[in-house]
Amino acid sequence: MAKAKSLYVCQECGAAQTKWSGQCPACDAWNSLAEEQAAETAPKGLGAKKGRKIEFVGLKGTEPQPPRRVSKNAEFDRVTGGGLVPGSATLVGGDPGIGKSTLLMQVAASLSAGMRCAYISGEEAIDQLRLRASRLGLAEAPVGLAAATSVRDIVATLEGKDAPDVVVIDSIQCMFVDSLESAPGTVSQVRTSAQELIRLAKRTGFALILVGHVTKEGTIAGPRVLEHMVDTVLYFEGDPSHQFRILRSVKNRFGPADEIGVFEMTETGLHEVPNPSALFLSEHRDDVSGASVFAGMEGTRPMLVEIQSLIAPSSQATPRRAVVGWDSGRLAMIMAVLEARCGLALGGTEVYLNVAGGLKISEPAADLAVAAALVSSVTASPLPPETVVFGEVGLSGEVRAVSQTEARLKEAEKLGFSRAIIPKARVRKGKPGSKRNDSADTALTIIEIDHLADLIQRFENAAQGKTEGPMMRAVEPQRS
Repeated sequence: MAKAKSLYVCQECGAAQTKWSGQCPACDAWNSLAEEQAAETAPKGLGAKKGRKIEFVGLKGTEPQPPRRVSKNAEFDRVTGGGLVPGSATLVGGDPGIGKSTLLMQVAASLSAGMRCAYISGEEAIDQLRLRASRLGLAEAPVGLAAATSVRDIVATLEGKDAPDVVVIDSIQCMFVDSLESAPGTVSQVRTSAQELIRLAKRTGFALILVGHVTKEGTIAGPRVLEHMVDTVLYFEGDPSHQFRILRSVKNRFGPADEIGVFEMTETGLHEVPNPSALFLSEHRDDVSGASVFAGMEGTRPMLVEIQSLIAPSSQATPRRAVVGWDSGRLAMIMAVLEARCGLALGGTEVYLNVAGGLKISEPAADLAVAAALVSSVTASPLPPETVVFGEVGLSGEVRAVSQTEARLKEAEKLGFSRAIIPKARVRKGKPGSKRNDSADTALTIIEIDHLADLIQRFENAAQGKTEGPMMRAVEPQRS
């Protein structure tokens, strides 16, 4: 009998090597190669056995939309696209201690009111699960608990006529297949365990929810192919020092992607936040310089958030740049445009930028709000009260239009804002500064600008004490 060969598999990217080395040649990760037993390879070729003929069908069909298993958690249902689809696989990732197990325990308890739910944990004992359920006030929920790590035992338990409708696996890195020699959590174990569980869910029809740990870079630990195998990928993010938690949809085959749900962590678990804009702006002050309110979009939901900036003189050769909740490279670009195109001296100063509430913003529509916060901090002139800002900034200083303008303005109007600084549109109804009363537009006072120089001119006029200057009136901006 031939001796079994060993391979060295990178735990970061999954690349296999025949010899061990300190650095992976594929992804340049250090100390990531682990020895694993090579799987038996199938003989080359298909042999004499013939395959089954595949039948092709047209694009148009009469299949109805897949049914949804809706929980009473509105934010979770929003992110998943209206509920869980039978036979689907959902992957939930997040940092340790962020609240993944708490959220899924609450979701399972909500779903158990109308269907059978099973919660299988490979990290905690039954007593620990019961203790968490008691702390959340869910001890009476008819959820089936189990502590197991063997995929073979889990498959034997779940297949059959009495299979549950929803199954939660916490976590996939703890599961193992006994036919593989590698340890649990390795690339081959995670891939094979997920494949067997997903195959069982497709065959049986229950909704599968997998919990996945993340690496220090914020991605799901294990092979990247795991995200391609499942139907939905959700990231549970947030700062442990804040009480807010964001459930973000990265991939969804049954609904819109990039949708978010907002939760608040309390002593009794995670509570839904139906109006996150009001929560993020609860401590906003209009009389403070260096702050602006950004009207952004998270999926299909408009959201208002405060952007704070602080500019201070620096005595160091390399001034510090600290960014929380935004891209640091994007901040460097905005500062370069302000200095090169608008003559604003920021090179020798320390710049601190923060998105209040622990929210992370990635869309380019926040460029104008960040620029407004920086200019407000430099000129020590606060923005006019009840003003929202959004727009994309180009390298020449021009302010570009963004999508879903009306939704952003309506959300601002609903929260009591009366003024908006937005990009100058190519074709718009009405005139700048006019009150919009038609059903398609908002009733906010609109200030349209097409270059960052117009924004700086308004702040300079306000800093000089011109209370009736362009910053306070919605007029056509004048380029200096």
